[in-house]
Amino acid sequence: MSDLLGYLLTGLGIGAGFALVGSGMVVIYRVTRVVNLAQGAFAVVAAMLASTLLATGLPHGLAELTGVLVAAGAGLVVGVVAIGRPGTDPGTALIITLGLGVLAYAVEVTVWGDQPRSYAGLPGATTVGGARVQTHYLLIVAVTLPVFAVLTAFFRRTDLGKALTACAQNPYAARVVGIDVRRMGLLAFALGGALGGLAGVLVTPVQQVTFDSDVTLIVNGFAAAVLGGLTRPAVALAGGLLLGVAQTLIAGYGGGAFQLEIALLVMLTVMVGQALRAGSVREAVR
Repeated sequence: MSDLLGYLLTGLGIGAGFALVGSGMVVIYRVTRVVNLAQGAFAVVAAMLASTLLATGLPHGLAELTGVLVAAGAGLVVGVVAIGRPGTDPGTALIITLGLGVLAYAVEVTVWGDQPRSYAGLPGATTVGGARVQTHYLLIVAVTLPVFAVLTAFFRRTDLGKALTACAQNPYAARVVGIDVRRMGLLAFALGGALGGLAGVLVTPVQQVTFDSDVTLIVNGFAAAVLGGLTRPAVALAGGLLLGVAQTLIAGYGGGAFQLEIALLVMLTVMVGQALRAGSVREAVR
């Protein structure tokens, strides 16, 4: 029983990282209708930079914050390239983000090399209900939940958040009332970059990061985002936590060789289900 609880808590920590990556994709998609395939690169850049800054003697907290801010800046750059030109359709922008994600590989290898990197997180283990779990996993959850609460309040209660939501619901009407849709899109990319960067700096102490770690992050993050239809951050949080727990349980009881396949299976199942449901709705309308 204690093993099960330990796996559950560890899975929640891992899933929280997936949820942060997925929420960044949700924020970008709901405003721009662009699936940002460079989302995982933000996490890698932030994690790599934080490891470098910590190695130079910069204290914890400041190093991670710098990594997140740089990731937000990287998100803004991706946004400028992907949607900065008027008339760029979401399909074209998606291909652009894919190309920028591949370019990020070259930049990361050139700057940081191809060796895995990590750094110390919150030390020690905590006993919860008879199960011992690394304290840092609990820190990831403790940081992620308030972030989602703030994100929800931001979209619902602030003028800027309402403007972003208006762009997501009806870009034409948003333009009519004077909202700069392009600027809101760039802000969404910067916010998505910050969320991806936060995921990177949080999970690196418990999972080493390499230049190609974005593949795992983007697949799992996208799977979590798809559960919410790419529009609902709260459902992306639930999806990420569920995915993390499922992968941890299978790794704990069966082996860790199929963790990525689980994410792909979840994503495919949900997408097929949504397609079938959409087809049923169209038939009912006819």
